[in-house]
Amino acid sequence: MKTDVEELSPTRVKLTVEVPFDELKPNLDKAYKEISQQVRLKGFRPGKVPARLIDQYVGRGAVLQEAVNDALPGLYGRAVEESEVFALGQPDVEITELEDNQQFAFTAEVDIRPKFEVPDYDGLEITVDSAEVTDEEVEETLSNLRERFATLTNADRAAEEGDFVSIDLAATVDGEDVEDARTSGYSYEVGSRSSVEGLDDQLVGMNAGDSKTFTTTLVGGDHEGQEAEVTVTVHSVKIKELPELDDEFAQLGSEFDTIEELREDVRKRLADQKLHQQLGQARDKALEALMEKLEIPLPESVIENEIERRNEQLDQQLQMYGMSRDKYLEDQEKSAEEYDQELKDGARDAVKGGFILDQLALQEKLTVENEELTDYVVRNAMSMGVQPDVLAKHLTENNQIPAVVSEVLRSKALNLVVEHVKATDDKGAEVDIAAMLRHEAGEDEEHAETTATAEAETAEAAETSETGEAADDKADA
Repeated sequence: MKTDVEELSPTRVKLTVEVPFDELKPNLDKAYKEISQQVRLKGFRPGKVPARLIDQYVGRGAVLQEAVNDALPGLYGRAVEESEVFALGQPDVEITELEDNQQFAFTAEVDIRPKFEVPDYDGLEITVDSAEVTDEEVEETLSNLRERFATLTNADRAAEEGDFVSIDLAATVDGEDVEDARTSGYSYEVGSRSSVEGLDDQLVGMNAGDSKTFTTTLVGGDHEGQEAEVTVTVHSVKIKELPELDDEFAQLGSEFDTIEELREDVRKRLADQKLHQQLGQARDKALEALMEKLEIPLPESVIENEIERRNEQLDQQLQMYGMSRDKYLEDQEKSAEEYDQELKDGARDAVKGGFILDQLALQEKLTVENEELTDYVVRNAMSMGVQPDVLAKHLTENNQIPAVVSEVLRSKALNLVVEHVKATDDKGAEVDIAAMLRHEAGEDEEHAETTATAEAETAEAAETSETGEAADDKADA
């Protein structure tokens, strides 16, 4: 097989492939066998029709087309591998020559990753947020914990902001009841501003048993945007009481005996959380700094695919929460044009960053071990709430293992960059990235037992599968 490569642009090539006809023989034999199974000729059982009769009744051209269609994926793959191009996406293939028993040739145009070298990344300077935990953050966390153990008691007074009221709501538009705006026994926090506009102002000063009617604009339902008369009736007013921050609360809300032990545990957890966030930020900043040192051409088709993927992901999330895209953009305070531009910029950065990490992995000769793949499966299975062997089977059956390998390689390449950066926080203090990576690796060790169990389960599942297949083969025999 002969392959010529023509560079159409820095991100697209045209492969011209010439194949000796005898290389198609296995595909021709396969084509005759499959067509023989489909042809029905008197005097011959399915699969036993001779090739000469297939040529006579079906046509040699149909057999050639079947053989070529079968051979093309493998031949294209060989051409890409031998040409040492990094192909992206599906190629545009055209058969340029097909002469029986003589010559077969085709061309394939495909986008490629541009050729470039990653420059020296040692000493890249980045700035990250401080990981210092303040007393205010500790107390805020404790306050949030107190909220979870708050109790509601009846108040013998009018409602004030921060109280909880049990209310009925009813609305009319032009004298007609609005069914989807009617609710009974609704528990509502006065001052939360989470219901119809104007409700909180009306509730302040109302006692149990009081009713009021006010005018507002409906923000949802069939009458969205219309002015309505809303009647609110208060059934009860309750005060939220928070427990005292003392040893008794520590024993109620945690496994600790004293409030000081709980406070120190909160501080430690916040510190771990901030270190994790700081390391994630360091990774992002390191890649951004490396991207600024490089200008590389990007194939538009790959960017468009990334934009499409992100749009589909957003639509799925919005559908899950029952939110329209217009409402999402309104909440984000963005126009459709602003969102589209941000999406395009983000897609370009993602594609460029991926190319850089892929090339760095090649330059540094990084590889992926089976243990790293298993750890990836375990971590993602835990986050998805499924068994590791179930996720492993899904990835294998859907041919997603190459994508997993690529993701793990990119992660290793990025860690390599992060190890060499010079990092300071926003207060001017030096940040020990190496210590942060060691800390993260220590967390990984906590997963070692889970990983080992997953490996054993996966191996057991594979052994069971092989035993079953062997039994099936024996039964077929």
